[in-house]
Amino acid sequence: MLQSIRNGSRSWGAKIIIGVMVAAMALFGVESLFGLFGDDPNQEISVNGEPIMRQQIELEVQRAMRSGQVPPEQERQLRNDIRDELVTQTLLTQYAEEGGLYVSEDQVDQLIVGIPEFQDEDGRFSPDIFRNRLSGAGYTPLSFREELEVDVKRQQLQQGLAFSDFTLDNERQRLAELQRQQRSFRYVMLDEDDLEGDIEISEDELQSYYEANADRFERPEQVRLEYVLIDRREMARNADVDEEALREAWLERNADADRRVSHIMITFGDERDREEARQRAEEALQALENGESFADTALRYSDDTASAEEGGDLGTISRGFFGDAFDEAAFSLDEGETSSIVEMDSALHIIRVTDIERASFEDQRDSLREDVAMNEVSDAFNDKVQQLIDESFAADDLQSVAEDLSLPLQESDWLARNDQGSGVLFEPGVLEQAFSNDVLEEGYNSEVIELDEDRRLVVRVADHREQTQLPLDEVRDEVEAAVRAQRQQERLQAQAKDMVARLKEGESIDKQWLEANNVRRQDEVTASQLIVQAAFRMPHPDDGESTYQTTVLPTGVALLALDEVTAGDADEERERFVAQMAQQLRAQAIIQGLVEDLRSDAEIER
Repeated sequence: MLQSIRNGSRSWGAKIIIGVMVAAMALFGVESLFGLFGDDPNQEISVNGEPIMRQQIELEVQRAMRSGQVPPEQERQLRNDIRDELVTQTLLTQYAEEGGLYVSEDQVDQLIVGIPEFQDEDGRFSPDIFRNRLSGAGYTPLSFREELEVDVKRQQLQQGLAFSDFTLDNERQRLAELQRQQRSFRYVMLDEDDLEGDIEISEDELQSYYEANADRFERPEQVRLEYVLIDRREMARNADVDEEALREAWLERNADADRRVSHIMITFGDERDREEARQRAEEALQALENGESFADTALRYSDDTASAEEGGDLGTISRGFFGDAFDEAAFSLDEGETSSIVEMDSALHIIRVTDIERASFEDQRDSLREDVAMNEVSDAFNDKVQQLIDESFAADDLQSVAEDLSLPLQESDWLARNDQGSGVLFEPGVLEQAFSNDVLEEGYNSEVIELDEDRRLVVRVADHREQTQLPLDEVRDEVEAAVRAQRQQERLQAQAKDMVARLKEGESIDKQWLEANNVRRQDEVTASQLIVQAAFRMPHPDDGESTYQTTVLPTGVALLALDEVTAGDADEERERFVAQMAQQLRAQAIIQGLVEDLRSDAEIER
């Protein structure tokens, strides 16, 4: 497609199309192009004609990533999950609105003011907290209200479905009886060490298994990629940063750090006028310039007698303590510096900073160097990115682009569409570009991929191989291991069934039984849950007798002997919890059934 644009941009047809585009944009705006050439390119999914936009998906992804609960390497899976969830939400919303479900403005208001996250320490709704919390989560008040309204409609729908389900008294009673039931059983686990005889595998068995499970031994479609990466941080690591720039950055970074200050305050308005106060303040300044200590000068001149007795000390302050004029002076001073005369609130102040609560220059040197270097290479980074955009679009290879940018041309190993891993090629959007029609089929360089604000990437397919079934000789070890495991399980099951037959005939077996007594379904026991579940599926034994059964385990077989089943004691709390869980599961099944039905009837275009 890119080459077609390059070649076609000189044709008369292209000029006519461009003329139509320009006219449409001039008369109706850029949105008119969507009408000329199809849907909005930012539309990711259409659900019964209702669009889900790419920006909406990315916004939800970023909200989830900012929560800190999703590792960066899971971002691609997260994006897919969010796409599916947005489709489900859209279907439920459409169904709810078609059903006439309604939420009033007052209901939304009541919900918002009742949300604890929007309340102050006294439990009252705070507009400031509301706006700040929404801003941090990527919402505007309007978008939050709209989303909350839609969410309430979906909740009304789901709650209505859930409450439509009910449980009969005899069903609750039966569930409680099953929950409190106890079983005592014995079990023996058989694994490869218990096999009788060797397992011989023929070539025909290998071939049969290989053919029957051909899809397990396929190599997916793969590409090897060439790529050029521009990394601002890498450029910054190689940048020269002088000491003066670091010092300036240190001062700027800590400009708002809390600081301990002292002052000399001279008031006016009652005992003296403004001119007299300024003259007294200038005398104090002159005393300081002549070498008198700040403490002595404060004691002689300051009208703030309380602080004067402490050498003028006001303690440690943050911005905003004493107003803008005081802040402007105090926070422009370095440690040990003294201000000129500052006027505020019918008083003149002379301010000295005695301490600044900040990390030392040496402690911050490394991070300062990184910040300064990143700023210094920003223009060069942007220039390189623009050069990459221009040259990669027109070039027939990536080698020449890399050379012009003085960057290495890097190469990957074989990669499939759905490969997971670390590194730039596994970041969102990269493999999608690599397997796009332009890059894979047409052989062009990809568009410049923005990995984040500091990295740009272009990829090109260096080699390509189609999906194919791997020959048996190449996967022989894997096939043989699978056949051996299958045969092992079959042999162990046969041995276990033989033991069951002997036990039913009254014989004994030469195995060490493990015991589990008075076990309930949800008890935590040393036995595998697969064994416990199998024990609770077995028929009740007759008094004084046992029933026997085998069950398959992931790496072997278990032989079970159920000895006794008792009613057990009532546990109201446990039974109430299980009843609630059962009700929730039924409700979820009803809702899931509705979602599946809506999906099956919906027109979903991706």
